[in-house]
Amino acid sequence: MVALYFLIYALIGAGAGWGLYTYAAIELPLAVCGGAIITALLGQVHLFATRTGKADELETRVEGFESTHQDVRERMDVVEARTTAIETTVKQELTERRDALVSEMKQLETLIDRLSRSFETKLADAETQGEVAPMEDAVLRAVKEALYDGRVDLHLQPIVSLPQRRVAFYEGYTRLRDADGSLILPAEFLDAARRANLLGVVDNMMLYRSVEVVRRLAARDRRVGVFCNVSSHSLEDPHFFPFFLSHMEQNRDLAGALIFEIRASRFEHRSKQMREAMERLTALGFRFSIDHAETIDIDLPRLQDAGIRFVKFNGGDLIDQLRDPFGPRPTSSVERKIAGEEVAAICSRYGVTLVAEKIEEEVSVVEVLEYGIPYGQGHIFGAPRPIKSSLMEETAPPADLVRLLTSRAS
Repeated sequence: MVALYFLIYALIGAGAGWGLYTYAAIELPLAVCGGAIITALLGQVHLFATRTGKADELETRVEGFESTHQDVRERMDVVEARTTAIETTVKQELTERRDALVSEMKQLETLIDRLSRSFETKLADAETQGEVAPMEDAVLRAVKEALYDGRVDLHLQPIVSLPQRRVAFYEGYTRLRDADGSLILPAEFLDAARRANLLGVVDNMMLYRSVEVVRRLAARDRRVGVFCNVSSHSLEDPHFFPFFLSHMEQNRDLAGALIFEIRASRFEHRSKQMREAMERLTALGFRFSIDHAETIDIDLPRLQDAGIRFVKFNGGDLIDQLRDPFGPRPTSSVERKIAGEEVAAICSRYGVTLVAEKIEEEVSVVEVLEYGIPYGQGHIFGAPRPIKSSLMEETAPPADLVRLLTSRAS
C-alpha cells in the first residue's frame, strides 16, 4: 500500500517536471530536479501524516492502559483495606476471647484458693474442738482409697522458651480422683496426706509416672524435661526416701530430663536430712528447682552448691523488682549495683535459670522479654492438662508397687 502511494507521488512529480520542461521552458535537468523535489515533498507529507496518526493511536492506547492500571490499583486497595479490617477484627475477637478465658480461669483459681483456705480453717477449728477425728474425716478416707486404688493422675503444664514459645519443659501436677471420677483438690488431699503420713506415697507414685512419661518423650526424640514437685516430707521421710532414691538410681539416665521441684520457703529452712537427701540426688546427676520464690535477693553461690538450677518467680512480682533501680538484687561476685536487665545473665553464670510463672497476659510476656527472662509459664502458654488416657494406663504404677507403698504407710 505504501509503495502504491509513493508510485503515485512519483508520477505526480514526473508530470510536474514534464510540465515545467514543456510549458515553462525550463531546461530538462532543472525540470527533472523540480519533479524529484515535488515527489520527495509529497512523500514527506505522507510520512508525517502517517506518523501523527500512529502517535495519536499509541497515546490513546497508553492512556487506556493507565486508566485500567489505575482502576486495578483502586480495586486492590479496596481488597487490601477489607482484608486488613477482617484481620484486625479476627485478632481483636481472639484477644478478647482469650482475655475473657484467662480472666475466668483466674477467678476460678481465686475461688478454689478461698475455698481451700476456708476448708483448712474449718478443719483446724474442728480438730481443736475435738469435733472431727483427723484420721477419720471423709477427705482422708477419699485420699486413702484413691491411693490404694491407684487413682493418681498426672497433669502437665508447658514451660516455654522465650521469645520462641517452644515447649522446653513440662511441670507435673498430681491429681487424685474420687471413686466417681471427680478430682480431689490439692489443698484438700495434700493436707490430708500430710496428716496421715501419706505424702511419700503420693510423691513416689507421681515420680513413677513422671519417669515413664519422660521415657516415652525421649523415645519420640522430644527433648523436653519434666519438673516433678517433691515435698520436703518425702525427702526427710526415712521410710520412703530410700525407695525414692533407689528408683532414681535405676533411672539415672534420665537425670538430664527430670527436675525435682521444692518450695523456696522449705529450701530456706531445710533440715539436715533434707540437705543430705538433695546431695545424694545431685550426686546422681539430677537437678533441682525452687518455686514460689518471693524476692530476687537470692544467694547464687549457695544455690549453685545445692544443685539448684532453676528458680521460679511470679512474673508480675519479678518484673516489679527488676524495674525498681533500688530493688533487691541477687548475691554474686559482682560488687557494683546490678541493673534489672543484667540479672538473668548474671544468674546464668552460676548455672541458675530464671522462670517467670503465672504469666496470664500478652503485656506480661513483653515485659518479661525486656528483661531477658529465658522461660515462661502460665495459662497464656497452656493450662495444666491430663496426659492422654492411653498414656495414663501405660504409665500407671504397678499393683505391687502400690501395695508396697501403701503397706509402708499403714
